[in-house]
Amino acid sequence: MVRVVFGVLGPTVAAVDGGGALALKGPRHRAVLARLIVARRRVVPVARLVEDLWVDPPPGAVGAVQTFVGALRRVLEPERPPRAPARLLVTDGPGYALRTGPDTVDAWRFETALASAAGLPAPKALDTLEEALGWWRGPAYAEFADEDWSRGERARLAELRLQAVERRAEAHLALGRPADAVPDLDAHLTDHPWREDAWRLLALALYRQHRQGDALAVLRRAREVLVDQLGVDPGPHLRHLESAILTHSPTLDPRPAGAPQHNPAPPDIPPPPLPPRGARNRALTPDAPAPTTPQPPHPPRGARNRALTSDPPPPNNPPPPTTPADLWTRAAKAYNRTVAKGTRARLEHTVGLIRNLAVTGGEGLAEARHHRTAAITAAEEFADPELTARVIGAYDVPAIWTRADDPAAAEQIVTVAERTLAALPTGPHDTARCRLLATVALETRGATGPRGPEAAREAEALARRLDDPALLAFALNGRFMQSFTRAGLAPQRDAIGAELVELAARHGLVTYEVLGHLVRLQARAALADFAAADTHAATADRLAERHELPLVGVFTEWYGVLKLSATGPPARAETACRAAAARLDGAGMPGLERGLLPLALLCLRLTHGLPPDPDPRADWGPHRPWAEPFTLIAEGRHTEARTALRALPEPPHDLLYEAYSALEAEAALRLDDRTVLERARTRLRPAAAELAGAGSGLLTLGPVERYLTD
Repeated sequence: MVRVVFGVLGPTVAAVDGGGALALKGPRHRAVLARLIVARRRVVPVARLVEDLWVDPPPGAVGAVQTFVGALRRVLEPERPPRAPARLLVTDGPGYALRTGPDTVDAWRFETALASAAGLPAPKALDTLEEALGWWRGPAYAEFADEDWSRGERARLAELRLQAVERRAEAHLALGRPADAVPDLDAHLTDHPWREDAWRLLALALYRQHRQGDALAVLRRAREVLVDQLGVDPGPHLRHLESAILTHSPTLDPRPAGAPQHNPAPPDIPPPPLPPRGARNRALTPDAPAPTTPQPPHPPRGARNRALTSDPPPPNNPPPPTTPADLWTRAAKAYNRTVAKGTRARLEHTVGLIRNLAVTGGEGLAEARHHRTAAITAAEEFADPELTARVIGAYDVPAIWTRADDPAAAEQIVTVAERTLAALPTGPHDTARCRLLATVALETRGATGPRGPEAAREAEALARRLDDPALLAFALNGRFMQSFTRAGLAPQRDAIGAELVELAARHGLVTYEVLGHLVRLQARAALADFAAADTHAATADRLAERHELPLVGVFTEWYGVLKLSATGPPARAETACRAAAARLDGAGMPGLERGLLPLALLCLRLTHGLPPDPDPRADWGPHRPWAEPFTLIAEGRHTEARTALRALPEPPHDLLYEAYSALEAEAALRLDDRTVLERARTRLRPAAAELAGAGSGLLTLGPVERYLTD
């Protein structure tokens, strides 16, 4: 009898044991097979298969499932006589089950191998783990990563694979091969930097290669990830390992090669003796003071370095914290002791820390962006849509610039948010839904298409119905991001800003109060009301200074450049422009920074009737298409300039919409291109009462009316 084996550690496949792959036809046939494998020999009702295969099932969905099952049976059991009962894909009550053996699915065999390796001597354990890890051809159930029914199983198998990689490293160490463990652990930690046991194994492997300095450097890297970025201390195994490395403890010597590999955190590194009160660990606490007396380079084997251990005994009556830094350190240590690692609570609290990090300055914003996507990925691994919704929605950081700093990350966040929205039932989770919708509105900033504005409207309506001020502020931010569908909407944005200021001031939402003033600054500048814009800039600066929000000054300084460009001599405006651009360096906002200086200088020269003189070698970033015609005109290449002008797309729906349209009009005037002039006039006409580009709060090209008249 032909034996069929199945593979889900990668794309879903079926094959004859020892033979070739079987043709499973289309993606829905493979989806049915994968769904039955996930069920682990249990029955999956036909109704559930229909729900899992279609978001909106067609009228003939049940019949289609029966057709898929029939086709699969013919492929899996080609020798089965007509009308004979199926042996593998069986009908049972209201549905179907795949009654295949436990050794015929690679994922099931992988679990068995991992469990058996735990009790084997190191040589056999290594062989077993190497073979089992070789069965992985990609992420589990790779082509069904977006399906709710696969998410929990994918997360579980992914965790088991990570454990297998770490157990393989343990086997290498037990066999006296630390050099073989290091490359795999390095790669492993690059993708999974929060796995403390991997840090422990990597440091131990380096130490056993007589690389004590590198081992301690790894522990410092671990601390940077766990403490400086996530606000949690390293666990006891890392702290004890560090102390043992510093004292060359004999407990770090390799164990006998035949010892079983079953304990992921072996007790071969006992805790050091308790240090004197106040002692600090320099390797895991980089801001600790240097020792006042020289330390011997190599303490006697077995000795303990009591002054450098990081695990002081809790005193009976601890003195109160004397500084904010001391308070932070003590609170973080208490949190680390009391809240279990790997829990949902830790993940949610981490997102809160990341949110606060985003408003601390340029480096903090860049770090927050990176860790935010990692946190969302970690949340999805729990296969809990409510948790994922909370993790995504907790990052309600006010946003003023309408171009994403990391478009790929924004797209990923929107994809997960939409998937989570589809998984959440309506009603009891309306707050989470509102936050997800506001996130979609924010992260689709500058894009065309109906989804962003639609999400903004839904979020605002939900927030008003729920009567939650913080939720409404978040939703209004999303509405602001989607208020650039055409030119001339500065009055609408001014109204959004006014509501934000009033709402936030009344409920103590400081960051949203600042956002409201910046929104009004932009809107009043667009309407040439510099007196009102000055007031909003001053208020935003005052709040930012009081509440330590350094990035606010970037926008108010650029507003000063805009005002000088509109009202002052061009030489002063150019000096101010270059100074403001220098401040962007390190601000952590590539979506704003890239190409802004040459664009602002081009707009300044055009505003004052000076030759454009664009630098073709400058990094124009996303603005290059609108600068290119001026570069070609300056080089006398008018035919090419006209071609570039006519190829311009519609400007992105963001704060530079009017600026791009005015640049298009100016280039068309210089090239006497009536077709493009009419196109630009149509776009600019709703903004006839505004200063072109001033709604950005950064630059201007003068009154829109001038372009319409010309």
